[in-house]
Amino acid sequence: MLNKLIGRKKSEQIKVDPVLQEFSKENIPEHIAIIMDGNGRWAKKRGLPRVAGHREGMNVIREIVRSSNELGVKVLTLYAFSTENWKRPKTEVDFLMRLPERFLGAELPSLIEENVVVRMTGEREKLPEYTKRAVDKAVDGTKQNNGLILNFALNYGSRSEIIDGIKSIYHEIDKGKINIKDVSEAILSEHLMTSDLDDPDLLIRTSGEIRLSNFMLWQLAYSEFWFTDVLWPDFSEEHLKEAISAYQNRQRRYGGV
Repeated sequence: MLNKLIGRKKSEQIKVDPVLQEFSKENIPEHIAIIMDGNGRWAKKRGLPRVAGHREGMNVIREIVRSSNELGVKVLTLYAFSTENWKRPKTEVDFLMRLPERFLGAELPSLIEENVVVRMTGEREKLPEYTKRAVDKAVDGTKQNNGLILNFALNYGSRSEIIDGIKSIYHEIDKGKINIKDVSEAILSEHLMTSDLDDPDLLIRTSGEIRLSNFMLWQLAYSEFWFTDVLWPDFSEEHLKEAISAYQNRQRRYGGV
């Protein structure tokens, strides 16, 4: 019934930029971060409840993880739930908190087989126990893998992450473990949640919004940005390649010439 309500097939909705013709399997960004936006608007356009958009968006994750893995991406960070998302209606939040359980419960065998490593970046304390159990099971079940790192930013907020990192550095200074003169960008990076990951090379945001929404503010300092009007449930492998192709046609100067 839901498929009938959705309307056109995804293949009929895809409008790929001509730049995709220049896509190459060389110079693939090692770390791609995605702000998966537009689930609610996708559902509203079809007269469906917002949770239907989140459910369809979950299905898209499956395709993008597979595509990223095949393309040789080393890290895929997905902004799944922000520290600000708790402001949403309780029914929607409850549904979102169940999504890791549903997705990872169904996909874990495939993720293990495809050599994907699951991890989470975010504040665990406020998450429901069933959400933490689902994530922990996936992390533990894939810890022997050494392929694509699928990093879920769950209950994540960049400003609080940076503040916590500064506090951690302060405590180490107070204990004499760090000299204040030695505090540097590298030191702060080592005290963030992503300390063991390289910064994203490419940020993708769907749905037409052009902002970072408190996502990896420190880590994205020199990332390439790619924005699209496509809503996340309509995002496809072709759109991913379009974003990568745009990345491949840019020169990253890091402040130089």
